[in-house]
Amino acid sequence: MGNVQKAVKFVTKLFPLWVILCAGIAYLAPEPFKPYGKSIPWLLGIVMLGMGLTMSLDDFRLVLKRPKDVIAGVLLRFIIMPGVAFLVSRVLGLSPSLAAGLILVGCCPSGTASNVMTFIAKGDTALSVTISSINTCLAPIVTPFIFLFLADTLIPVDATALLIDILKIVLAPIAIGVAINMTAGAAVRRIVTFVPLVSVVAIIAIITIVVALSAAKLATVAVIAFVAVVAHNTLGLSLGYGAARGIGMSHRKGKAVAFEIGMENSGLAVALAIAHLDPIAAIPGAIFSVWHNFSGSLLAGYWGGRDEEEPVIDTAACAETR
Repeated sequence: MGNVQKAVKFVTKLFPLWVILCAGIAYLAPEPFKPYGKSIPWLLGIVMLGMGLTMSLDDFRLVLKRPKDVIAGVLLRFIIMPGVAFLVSRVLGLSPSLAAGLILVGCCPSGTASNVMTFIAKGDTALSVTISSINTCLAPIVTPFIFLFLADTLIPVDATALLIDILKIVLAPIAIGVAINMTAGAAVRRIVTFVPLVSVVAIIAIITIVVALSAAKLATVAVIAFVAVVAHNTLGLSLGYGAARGIGMSHRKGKAVAFEIGMENSGLAVALAIAHLDPIAAIPGAIFSVWHNFSGSLLAGYWGGRDEEEPVIDTAACAETR
C-alpha cells in the first residue's frame, strides 16, 4: 500500500502540470473531446461521491460546540466571494458570459482542497472541514439565489433547473458517499487512498473538455479571464483572513476561514456553466481549478513554515486529505 500511496501522491502533487498538458492538447486538437461535454456533470458527481466517502456526521458536530465560529465562517463565505466576483467583473469590464462565469464561481461552495491547505498551514482543520461541509449542504439553495441576484441581468438562467442540477450533482452523490461510509466504513477505508487520484483525474477531464468546447474563443478571453481569476482568488484569501481576524477569531481560525473563502468548488461552477450558460462562462471555473491550488499551496506553505504552533486536529472530523 505504501507504493500505491506514493503513486497517488505523485500524480496529485503534479495536478497543475497534468492540467496544463491536457488543456494544451485540447486547445490544439479540440474535436476528439467535444462529444464528452455532457459527461461533465457525471464527472463532477464522481468527485462529490469521493468527498462523501470521506465524510460522516462527525463533520457537523462542531456546529453544536462552536456555533459562532461556524456560522461566521459560512456567512463570510457566501458574502465575500460573490461580492468580490461581481466587483472584479465590473472593474475589468468582463463580457456578460465571463462575468456570469466568475460570479458563479464565487457563489459555489468551498472546495475540499481548502481542508488540505488548512492542515498544511497549521490552521484550524476541524473548523475548515465543518464550514466546507455546511456550505456544501447549503449550496442547492444559496448558490442559485445569490447567483440570480447578482447575475440575472447578465445572462438568462432557469433558476429551478439550476437548483435541481446542484441537488443532483452535489447533494445526492455526497449523501450516497456518507451513507456508504457509515454503513461500510471498513471497506471505505481500504479504498480511500485512491479517492484523491480519482478526483484529480475527473477534474482534469472536466477542464480538458471545457477547453475543447471553448477553444475557438479561448485565445480572445484567456488573458482577461486569468487576470480576473487571480484578482478574485487573491482578494478572497486576503479578505477572508482579514474579516475573520476583524471579528475576533484567532490566527489559526483565520487561516481556516481564509482557505474556505478563497478556494472554491470550481468544478461545480464549470458543470453548471456548461449546462446553463455557455462554454465561455465555464472558463473562469476551469482557470480557478488550477490557480487556487497553486496560490493556496504557496500560502499554506508560507504559513505552515512560519508558524510554530502545532495544529489541533479533530481526526474524526478530517479524514487524511479530505
